[in-house]
Amino acid sequence: MSATLQATGLSAGHGSHVLFSGLDLVVAPGDVIGLVGVNGAGKSTLLRLLAGEDVPEDGGIALSPPDATVGHLPQEPERTPGETIAAYVARRTGVSAAQADMDAAAEELGAGGDGERYASALDRWLALGGADLEERAAEVAADVGLGVPLDTPMTALSGGQAARAGLAALLLSRYDVLLLDEPTNDLDLDGLERLERFVQGLRSPAVIVSHDREFLARTVNRVVELDLHQHRVGVYDGGYDSYLVEREVARRHAREAYEEYDDRLGGLKDRAQMQRNWMAQGVRNARRKSKDNDKIGKNKRAETSEKQAAKARQTAKMIERLDVVEEPRKEWELRMTIASAPRSGAVAARLDAAVVKRGDFVFGPATAQVDWADRVVVTGANGAGKSTLLGALLGRIPVDSGYAGLGSGVRVGEIDQARGLFLGDEPLVTAFGRAVPDWPDSEVRTLLAKFGLTREHVPRPAASLSPGERTRAALALLQAREVNLLVLDEPTNHLDLPAIEQLEQALDDFGGTVLLVTHDRRMLDTVRATRRWHVESGGLTEL
Repeated sequence: MSATLQATGLSAGHGSHVLFSGLDLVVAPGDVIGLVGVNGAGKSTLLRLLAGEDVPEDGGIALSPPDATVGHLPQEPERTPGETIAAYVARRTGVSAAQADMDAAAEELGAGGDGERYASALDRWLALGGADLEERAAEVAADVGLGVPLDTPMTALSGGQAARAGLAALLLSRYDVLLLDEPTNDLDLDGLERLERFVQGLRSPAVIVSHDREFLARTVNRVVELDLHQHRVGVYDGGYDSYLVEREVARRHAREAYEEYDDRLGGLKDRAQMQRNWMAQGVRNARRKSKDNDKIGKNKRAETSEKQAAKARQTAKMIERLDVVEEPRKEWELRMTIASAPRSGAVAARLDAAVVKRGDFVFGPATAQVDWADRVVVTGANGAGKSTLLGALLGRIPVDSGYAGLGSGVRVGEIDQARGLFLGDEPLVTAFGRAVPDWPDSEVRTLLAKFGLTREHVPRPAASLSPGERTRAALALLQAREVNLLVLDEPTNHLDLPAIEQLEQALDDFGGTVLLVTHDRRMLDTVRATRRWHVESGGLTEL
């Protein structure tokens, strides 16, 4: 079914805090729209509004045809206890809800009800792929390498397996309009390529929130930017890279237009002041010479004063007629640095025939060494053993044989995949302060504010923060503690685009040793790696 979703005059916010207003957007067949903006700009809010899950403060949403299916696939950090992979897939594809609606309609029909509702429910179930979902799910799950039966509980899956289950649910979906919130998070390179092929082959229109720059560059044909700081919505035709160029040009033109207006206004105000001064001087001269009986001189001085007054009025009118150009608001920018500790010994970390056994999974034997100031990028599929490798090097995971550990004088700064320091129930300010016990509470709050974590965030339980907010807290900790070995496990997950760029700059400026695990393809190109390790099926090789 060919469907169109239209938003008109849409407004949303939290209390007095405005996210966006007057937003007009048409999502039509052929559109793949990338929705971008800093964390907190309202991207997820807009997706919920488009899906009809939330009610806008103003404006409306129209779907044509009205019975078209809209699939909103939000981020799901929590896994529902007892839900199997099969049930998860049925829920995410909309089939389980359609099945329940069809069963209810069948009961009504059996009790003598109208058959029209059942026919409509059946059509919806069929359109969403309910008739052959079980067979297709088995094929797709095998294709993405899920590797476990579909009756396995979601809570029993590893992070990599959960990411594959989410990808499978997306690939199996048959919605008429697709709304995707961070579908690239936690996907490895193979998963990203599969997702790209799926999006590139879509017949349905889609709106996608993603912070993966390469994914956006390869898939979207229009960009909508929610600019929280300028309080405006920008719509850019063309792909993501075109958007970056157009946005920079638009910002430069806005700054130039304001500067031209400001110069013109300043010049007119100066002229008006000068004319008023001349007029005042003429009045004073007229008063000093008022005893003079020279009528010609008096008339001339009066005429001169009147001319100056006329010129002043004319200048005032010119000021009034100027088209006001608002000064572009300076954007909030994350200014990130990484505090460097004195250098470590010559060897920062080492593996020597190290073997780690975790259930049926075996990592190693692996032998490798990280020297001072090395910048090692680690790649590999989800579940291959990258996090096990990092855990063994840092001493969190004991080795079953061989050796793994850090060298002398190493001070570690880490961002782990789970952002584990900020998962407890204690307030954010307390959790952060525990990691830097010598810091006064006021300095902790000041630093967190620089990372966009304000007085609204610091008293909240750390675990209640969004994944992006917990990641920014972890980045702030790198600025607070002096380190000489950075260990970053998928640091770009849940970060917005400006923060990712700042992290890349901070990494470029950092003089110590770096161990980086990432699937962000642009970061892989940007970071100055001196060495590359690849982990596959528990084995470690240097490329």
